[in-house]
Amino acid sequence: MSDQGNQNDQSGLSSGLNNRRSTVNRLSAENVTLAYDQRVIARELSVEIPDSSFTVIVGPNACGKSTLLRALSRMLKPNEGRVLLDGQVIQSMSAKKVARTLGLLPQSSIAPDGITVGDLVGRGRYPHQGILRQWSQEDERVVQESMAQTGVAELADRYVDELSGGQRQRVWIAMALAQQTPLLLLDEPTTYLDIQHQIDVLDLCAELHEEQGRTLVAVLHDLNHAARYATHLIALREGAVIAQGAPSDIVTAELVEEVFGLRCQVIDDPETGTPLVVPAARKARTAQARTDHQKVAATKAP
Repeated sequence: MSDQGNQNDQSGLSSGLNNRRSTVNRLSAENVTLAYDQRVIARELSVEIPDSSFTVIVGPNACGKSTLLRALSRMLKPNEGRVLLDGQVIQSMSAKKVARTLGLLPQSSIAPDGITVGDLVGRGRYPHQGILRQWSQEDERVVQESMAQTGVAELADRYVDELSGGQRQRVWIAMALAQQTPLLLLDEPTTYLDIQHQIDVLDLCAELHEEQGRTLVAVLHDLNHAARYATHLIALREGAVIAQGAPSDIVTAELVEEVFGLRCQVIDDPETGTPLVVPAARKARTAQARTDHQKVAATKAP
């Protein structure tokens, strides 16, 4: 077949893939029931991750955020339902094939003792290795580029266990970047970081989404951070989706109270115009709670 014919075939294949993905998102969960042993976390939960989005999952503690992320990343098999990656049931795919498409930054990452930053980031190239393909100049280029993007290139020869929490988090993100996956999942990437390093990590995530077109899915505890950075928000409570959509469309005082049980005002963030949650003052919340209690007591009175 001629080179022109090959190019036409490739063009047709790309066009077909693009058309399919325009109507079907690459990553989704369909009616999944998620559990640890006999403890059910979510029942018949369905979510779609919009392609090329920065999706953030929020909700109170123990609502199923991290459990959902584990299912989406193939780390947890649903008791019922299915997780689809590029139209295939993710559990039916090989671990290496998934790792070439989807990168994961777990909640608690532990580096092997005595490993340097460069070596740890290099492990992100594992999905691209094989019997006939060993370490290459391309692997080295990707590792160096990933460390530069995350600002840890100057730490390449340092031992990971010598670094601060913020530095280690950036190293783990660099390793995930070295996988060169179009989808990247991050479980609480800002936990244990001070406010400056939280913003640094979220700015980096925004750059990956906006400048490289990657699809990101992150679990965050801070609703204001989620509202500022996310293009798509999924609010969970007790294993169920309460709302999902653009933060400006769904973040209201009523939603915050329903999901988190917190009375608040939602105003425009003066920096970005995105929703900003301002909790009610303690005295106001106490007075309201007293009023609510009196109303309940009145309805029970004979």
